[in-house]
Amino acid sequence: MPDVTIDALVPTTTAAEVYRKLRDFGAYPRYTDAVREVRVLPVDDHNVEARWSVNFRNGVLCWTERDTFDDANQTIAFSQTDGDFHRFDGSWSVSPDDSGVRVRFACTFDLGMPSLAAIVNPIACEALTESIQLIMHGLLGDDVAFSDADAPGLAVAQRG
Repeated sequence: MPDVTIDALVPTTTAAEVYRKLRDFGAYPRYTDAVREVRVLPVDDHNVEARWSVNFRNGVLCWTERDTFDDANQTIAFSQTDGDFHRFDGSWSVSPDDSGVRVRFACTFDLGMPSLAAIVNPIACEALTESIQLIMHGLLGDDVAFSDADAPGLAVAQRG
């Protein structure tokens, strides 16, 4: 199964502010065209059920996920419960840094097409990376710096 990890640095803000924005899924469509709709249903103090509709390449992906918020550690864990992926789970994490705030998005997914995996998975990894970067730019601003080989201290976005 493919893994996607995206590391970013957000200058001139606080970890608390970044975490607050990331956990407000219902606001995502206001900040980026990559997300069509998110309906959030509270489950308890630390969990929600979120129903997503996201532009993905030339189509739309829809799924429902269970999200668990760990406010003390500023992390969000998610796991698909229903939808277009065969499997989709991962996390967001936020941490302060001398240069700003570090954000990591990490996920594992399975599109459920084993015979086409060698062809489809690299395309899906690229599209997912682009979508998450659009979401981060929309939520956190244009000065978000994504990892690349020229950014010491930032791991390169990984696609597996």
